[in-house]
Amino acid sequence: MSDAVLHVRGRVLVGPEDVRDELWVVDGRVSFTRPPTAADVRTVGGWVLPGLVDAHCHVGLDAHGAVDAATSEKQALTDRDAGTLLIRDAGSAADTRWIDGREDLPRIIRAGRHIARTRRYIRNYAHEIEPGDLAAYVRAEARRGDGWVKLVGDWIDRERGDLAACWPGDALAEAIAAAHEEGARVTAHCFAAESLPDLLAAGIDCVEHATGLTEELIPVFAERGVAIVPTLVNIATFPSLAAGGEARFPAWSAHMRRLHERRYDTVGAAHDAGVPIFVGTDAGGSLAHGLVADEVAELVKAGLSPAEALSAASWGARAWLGRPGLEEGSPADFVVYGQDPRADVRVLADPELVVLRGRVVG
Repeated sequence: MSDAVLHVRGRVLVGPEDVRDELWVVDGRVSFTRPPTAADVRTVGGWVLPGLVDAHCHVGLDAHGAVDAATSEKQALTDRDAGTLLIRDAGSAADTRWIDGREDLPRIIRAGRHIARTRRYIRNYAHEIEPGDLAAYVRAEARRGDGWVKLVGDWIDRERGDLAACWPGDALAEAIAAAHEEGARVTAHCFAAESLPDLLAAGIDCVEHATGLTEELIPVFAERGVAIVPTLVNIATFPSLAAGGEARFPAWSAHMRRLHERRYDTVGAAHDAGVPIFVGTDAGGSLAHGLVADEVAELVKAGLSPAEALSAASWGARAWLGRPGLEEGSPADFVVYGQDPRADVRVLADPELVVLRGRVVG
């Protein structure tokens, strides 16, 4: 867009209840005041949201582990073109720091590399360690990341033939305390209920997937403000995963099917109790990138109102991650739609204009 001033007219959704008639982009930043020298102006119209957030995404990762820079770039561009301009990268074996120097790629908040129990996670993804080393690894990843650390809280135990917690409570308590000392928050991959009480007792900040939430645990999540990122587009794959593992692990397969069957009820109950919920797609493992609109629609199916689901991918998610939305002087990262996404969140699948760092990129 060179140095032209971008003028957006229509409905600028600064917040759930804060709607403006226009904004200006000047020197890559948002202004709600017409600049005094605006000779070269491009004016567009529509409904405007802050750049969308995918709070569980894996740029630099595929089903086999770390990918090269060209593949990472393609992943990030796919997310960007879908309107996702802020990513919490919830674990990646690749070094994607080079993306920070690219003005045309989304901003990434990294959780470092996954930390898993030995032989209890996807091959080539994680640091695979034993409990005695957990605190040291967490501290190291806290220093390497951008304010987050990612644990694998549970995974299939092949001897048991079902999901099982990966860490004893004392190791978790020491590790999460270490992360907090370093100024980082901790999140954990969890499918089942078994791992959740020890994670809560240890001071976990967030849980990914959270399909194992129970009637007893949900009030504790709400009371302590522990967020969940349900990744419902990923949970949709549970039946096929269960079918593939049924011959060897019938108990695990049955468990995965039960978690899938009650997924909407689980998220709906968490929402009704006041548990913070945010949008994440789990893209980059076996799932495609660019699915943020699908996940927002899934949260509506689970019982969130359209405005609440939009907030989980925009205003609320940005505040939770400590990043600005559409504020005076903030970086101009936003998406323009042809229709009102508050009326139908499926509009998110068809952005008309993507603006990143003040430049039209899609």
